[in-house]
Amino acid sequence: MTTTGRIQVLRASERPATTWLNGGGVTREVAGFPAGAGLNDFDWRVSLADVASAGPFSPFPGIDRVITLVEGTGMALTVDGVEQVVDAPFRPFAFPGDATTDCRLLGGPVVDFNVMTRRGRIEAAVDLITEPGAVQLPPAATLLLVCLAGSVTLDATALTRYDAALLDTPGTHALRPDGVTAAVTFRTATAS
Repeated sequence: MTTTGRIQVLRASERPATTWLNGGGVTREVAGFPAGAGLNDFDWRVSLADVASAGPFSPFPGIDRVITLVEGTGMALTVDGVEQVVDAPFRPFAFPGDATTDCRLLGGPVVDFNVMTRRGRIEAAVDLITEPGAVQLPPAATLLLVCLAGSVTLDATALTRYDAALLDTPGTHALRPDGVTAAVTFRTATAS
């Protein structure tokens, strides 16, 4: 992990793989808040998962999830009895983490990008960026950029596939992707 000014760089090569309890794949946590929080007490968590076989998703009560296919043919997710085919790369799909969810692979292993937020506490917006431009972090927000394909330069910081940059100080940064970069903006949930 490297900090450059207001940018905390999170290298893919430094992430350990954690095997799922059901043995169906492994997860690599990109970032989470608060730092060091476990699966039961995070406000937000972002990871990349290697899904090797079909099976049920672990339930996450009180969590909202956004999943994005990054590699592979895709999967069919059955969420509370309704099937949703997730076979288009880089198209986010949102669903409640406490829903009964089962996964069927459409043609072999996949890699997916997961964003999880604690409902009522944190909200996340997931955008996929392919064109150069400026990214702005507004006050009272956190921005996580993850290079999902190709490479990207953030100001003068180069990121390769699956590297990430965490920004938590308001400001504007130059983003030059050569591929696809996920921009995940976290904010405190608004009262409903």
